[in-house]
Amino acid sequence: MPRKFLYRGHTVDELRSMSMDDFIRLLPARMRRSLRRGLSSGQRTLLEKLRATPPEAKPVKTHARDLIILPEMMGRTLLVYNGIEFVPVNINEKMVGHYLGEFSITNRPVRHGRPGIGASRSSMYIPLK
Repeated sequence: MPRKFLYRGHTVDELRSMSMDDFIRLLPARMRRSLRRGLSSGQRTLLEKLRATPPEAKPVKTHARDLIILPEMMGRTLLVYNGIEFVPVNINEKMVGHYLGEFSITNRPVRHGRPGIGASRSSMYIPLK
């Protein structure tokens, strides 16, 4: 029997039916402070777009990486900008309370290998494949 997901003792259905103020009380301090201070214009327009479009519609593009994932966003796919491209993020119940930017990584892992052309004086003598 699979375990039922709980966020701070509340099921997914309870989270969806909660008011925004009740949900904010469940969040950690940094997220709670951020939401109590109000949403920026970009965050507000993203939430309005999500509320206006059906969940099966095409994904919504956004630059708002600092938006906290709310219960009403569960089951949606967003395209979050990482500085180069829009990365698809499928939002599930385990992502609630995190920032959108946490799921769209902005840097690539460093691949240490052979030096490229012009990296040093000695790289002139490394044969190219």
